[in-house]
Amino acid sequence: MYVCICNGVTDKHIRTAAGEGCRSVAELTMRTGCGSNCGSCLEYAASMLAEAHAQREQSLPFAILSASAA
Repeated sequence: MYVCICNGVTDKHIRTAAGEGCRSVAELTMRTGCGSNCGSCLEYAASMLAEAHAQREQSLPFAILSASAA
């Protein structure tokens, strides 16, 4: 789904950036261009970025436990 129509940034782009270590909306804008034109997408992009990090942080303890059990 497109999040930033102006720059063609999709939800997949945002999740990928989050997975590569992008932590802030400012950094997301630098990496993808999201919000650099009209800015109407920034609130939604910020919530998607936070959600991507929350999902990743929730899955990390399980990944660490399963790796140490092997």
